[in-house]
Amino acid sequence: MSRIQQSTDQILRGLRAGLVGQDELARGLLLALLANGHVLLEGVPGLAKTRAVRLLANACNATFKRIQFTPDLLPADIIGTRVYRRDTGEFEVRQGPVFAQIVLADEINRAAPKVQSALLEAMQERQVTLGDQSHPLPQPFLVFATQNPVEQQGTYPLPEAQVDRFLMKLIIRHPSVEDERKIVRMVMDEREVPSSKETIAAGDILELQAETRKKTYVDEHIITYATNLVQATRDPARFELARHKGHIALGASPRASIALVQVARARAVLEGRNSVLPEDIKAVAPDVLRHRVLLTYHAEAEGVTADQIVSDILGIVPVK
Repeated sequence: MSRIQQSTDQILRGLRAGLVGQDELARGLLLALLANGHVLLEGVPGLAKTRAVRLLANACNATFKRIQFTPDLLPADIIGTRVYRRDTGEFEVRQGPVFAQIVLADEINRAAPKVQSALLEAMQERQVTLGDQSHPLPQPFLVFATQNPVEQQGTYPLPEAQVDRFLMKLIIRHPSVEDERKIVRMVMDEREVPSSKETIAAGDILELQAETRKKTYVDEHIITYATNLVQATRDPARFELARHKGHIALGASPRASIALVQVARARAVLEGRNSVLPEDIKAVAPDVLRHRVLLTYHAEAEGVTADQIVSDILGIVPVK
């Protein structure tokens, strides 16, 4: 077994030690870790979204900060601020909770858009600007944001620029009856999130990400396939998706093409391969594209979802 497989297996065991019936969520978090991308987790309250991110930080020995997004939150509460020191006559930088390796933005859509936008520079540039100085964030730096469905009261839609910075959007669903019984028993028997006995060093994450980039081959036809899928969200008529004419208000950006290849490359690593297959692209496409396809009111009125559109695109766009 290769070193990268040993490390990923250790992380998965750490996640599964405290998660029941959420294997897809565990794999999704690990894919994001290898691909060095941020994740948006959507689901109703009580589905272990926060718990999953804490378990990931524990398994990686990474510094962890949780930010509870509320309507009265201010940008300075996230990124920090400069404070004037009268004794020295100078400004002192007070770093906010964003200065951590794994940041949990809990219920991110309960804060106003201007507050959500405070993460834009951090997520894209891995730095924060306070005053006239830029401060690099710890490496690795990953944001995991939880979100309640937009239909819930007291929520705001995320700005398009912010949504596009999330590598993936994972939908968390209710557990099965048997898994729910196991969850109740596990919580009754413990008081805290269990610590994994097998962990890796936070610095090892950077090496895993580098190995994923350098040692996983991506053929040109894979890149062509990924870009065609993304272009189909912007120009459905060109790909004979007439049934979705008028359903897409805004398609995915070129950042989505990059994300597709990055996550597919990470999936190939988890499958023990050193090259990306079209099946990898198909497997990760829903998680990578669903939040980047903005629907029209016409689509919502007809009950058309982004997942349905992505599924139709996968069924029509050929692998070349």
